[in-house]
Amino acid sequence: MHRHLAAAGLDVVHGSVGDRARGGASLPELVGSVDAIVAGTDPFGAELFEAAPRLKVIGRTGVGYDNIDLAAATAHGVAVCPTPGVNRQSVAEHTMGLLLSLARRIPQNVASVRAGGWDQAGGRELAGATLGIVGLGAIGRLVARLAQSFGMRVVAYDPAVDRDYATEHGIRVLDLEQLLAESDFVSLHLFLSRQTHHLLDAKAFARMKRGAFVVNAARGGVVDESALADALASGRLAGAALDTVEKEPLPSDSPLRSFDNVLVTAHIGAATVESRARSGMMAARSVVTVLRGGRSEHTVNPGSAAHAAACTRRPEADGR
Repeated sequence: MHRHLAAAGLDVVHGSVGDRARGGASLPELVGSVDAIVAGTDPFGAELFEAAPRLKVIGRTGVGYDNIDLAAATAHGVAVCPTPGVNRQSVAEHTMGLLLSLARRIPQNVASVRAGGWDQAGGRELAGATLGIVGLGAIGRLVARLAQSFGMRVVAYDPAVDRDYATEHGIRVLDLEQLLAESDFVSLHLFLSRQTHHLLDAKAFARMKRGAFVVNAARGGVVDESALADALASGRLAGAALDTVEKEPLPSDSPLRSFDNVLVTAHIGAATVESRARSGMMAARSVVTVLRGGRSEHTVNPGSAAHAAACTRRPEADGR
């Protein structure tokens, strides 16, 4: 990524969360003179765009962009370009790791042995269990394929589901209530939006099979964490594994910290060498394309001035 940006003649300045913490500078203080940002999960609100008058494009290293105020970006003429598809393998594999960890209580057993114990408590097999996938996009489809290789029965809910694809791949499509009632494991793979915010709330947990498990490798806001804690405390759920939470890092006073059957990873689903390399390169290419007056195919706010200006250029100006 760095080499691609530098080769395009750009001066590259790095500013990780750790770098900012050590230097005492806030993100808005660092963006005043930049033309482009390659962003991770930092929140980009309206105040940041006010502080960055030269900013033209944000290359978001990840499929989601709910951490970016899209309306503010558009109003300030900033193209927002995520990197769809680059992390599907990493997130799907992490999801399977979480499923196995829940089913066999692997992290708890490792901790017990490290502490001097020898707990041989049993778990359960994935084979024969029903996995309910909420969101049958690229990641959800890959999770389904991996789960089927373990012998799991896969059902899915997705308002925009491709039923032909589901039928061809042995996935039964259900409405959300049916899926929750039938699934031994529920795995979330969908965007965070007004429609999906707290999709799994107290009513949803009440519909779930007693003793079921929840995995969230999508966005923290999809799960009502207070309702999840209640469902765990009541015994309705046997456990949960979360790679994303509503407020990151997980607050020290979160009730989820008190449950032995809750696994929380630090939003590492896409944190592999391979995924980060693909994501960084795609974001860098979008940045270079927009700064050169071109159109990035991954722009999610086509109303931005940077994108609109590129769309009004003569075709021959793009070398086509």
